[in-house]
Amino acid sequence: MLPPQTARVFGRSAFHDTSLANEVGFIGGPFPFAMDISVGDILARRPGVPSQRRAMVMDILDIDPAWRMHRVSDGQRRRVQLLLELERSLRLVLLDEVTAELDVLARADLLRFLRAESERDGVTVVYASHVLEGLQTFGTHLAFLSPGRLRRFAPLAEIAELTAAPRPASDGDTGATIGAVSPLHRLCEQWMIEDRAESRRGPRPDRPASR
Repeated sequence: MLPPQTARVFGRSAFHDTSLANEVGFIGGPFPFAMDISVGDILARRPGVPSQRRAMVMDILDIDPAWRMHRVSDGQRRRVQLLLELERSLRLVLLDEVTAELDVLARADLLRFLRAESERDGVTVVYASHVLEGLQTFGTHLAFLSPGRLRRFAPLAEIAELTAAPRPASDGDTGATIGAVSPLHRLCEQWMIEDRAESRRGPRPDRPASR
């Protein structure tokens, strides 16, 4: 728990204002839902969700309501987790490494859906990931976390290392990079290499060691 003024979402305390649960969705970590129950039965116990939006998200994620949760694959289980959050109308979506289990097509469909939600309805999407393919044409801002510090936080258009490099080719639909890796991928890879080298040298004298 943090003091109320430390972390705020929409001007309200992230750790104290429980009404934020109606506007913020978090998807990440394990989803240990392995009961012998169908997706359709789960959804039937969640009243109040607009049927049109639910059907749209199920179609985007290619979810079969007949799936039984004790038999689905890791990728299918992740899709169900995404559905249970994204079928709601949200103002902020927090994603933590949620695409690792998804196939290429499901990932592209998900990113396209999230971008449309953001551009049409003003939904803020914070997407934490080590999978960087296609993200230079998806994101608007970059926050790069190095050990113990925020190394860079800026609009993508204002990061000199990216604006100086050729913009990656895009198919104009999924935002997927064609051919070689994007400048964003190369830049983040370089930062990761530097972080690894620094960690092997030990903590910098001008910065206290972190736990």
